[in-house]
Amino acid sequence: MADEIFVYTLTVEIGRAEGDGLPENATGAAMMCFCPAITEAEAVRETVAILKQGGLAPLDVSSYGTMQERLDDGHDINDEERGMMQRALDENSVVVAMTSPFFDVG
Repeated sequence: MADEIFVYTLTVEIGRAEGDGLPENATGAAMMCFCPAITEAEAVRETVAILKQGGLAPLDVSSYGTMQERLDDGHDINDEERGMMQRALDENSVVVAMTSPFFDVG
């Protein structure tokens, strides 16, 4: 019997790297990602590896768990987000749903 695959929601904080595609004056960014995996640890490893292959500099990862875990925690998951989770599962790949650059204020 095969292990069940879940889609995990992760937020990855990234630092600057040459050619990372972030705005010139950004100090880094947060990326919300969806990754299909059997375990949370596998999802984190796979997401970090994919982002590094893409020339990014992952610094820290926070996991919000599977869709069911998020629903159990009271998260509101809209249709667009559910669609991206399904896409990650269908394509068996990491989907970057959103990137929010960080800027120094001062």
